[in-house]
Amino acid sequence: MEVFVRVSEPKGPEPLAEILSRLFAARGWGRKQDRMRLERAWSDAIGPDLEPQTRVGGMKRNVLEIEVANGVLLQELTQYHKRRLLEKLRTSLKGVTISDLRFRAGVWKTNQ
Repeated sequence: MEVFVRVSEPKGPEPLAEILSRLFAARGWGRKQDRMRLERAWSDAIGPDLEPQTRVGGMKRNVLEIEVANGVLLQELTQYHKRRLLEKLRTSLKGVTISDLRFRAGVWKTNQ
C-alpha cells in the first residue's frame, strides 16, 4: 500500500516577521531581550537608591528572583515593599505573568 503525502507549495514570499522570529529564536536574541526588559522594569520599580544593591536573578515558574546585597535589605524588601514592587512590575510588564517575587542574598564583588 502506498501512502501519498501532499506537501503544499509556498504561495508567495514568506512574511518578514516569520523570518525574523525564527532568526531571533535561533540566535537566542529573544531571551536576551526578555532579560533586558525584566531588568529595566525592575530598575524602574525599585528606584535609583536601591537598584545598585539588587539585581535580577532570573524568572522561574512565574516567580521573579531578585538577588539582594545584604540581609537587612532582603528583610525590608520582603516585609515592607514586596506588594508594591510586584504591582509595579505587573503594570510595566504587560503580557508577562509574575505570580511572586523571591528575594535572596547575593554575593557582590567590591571594587577596591
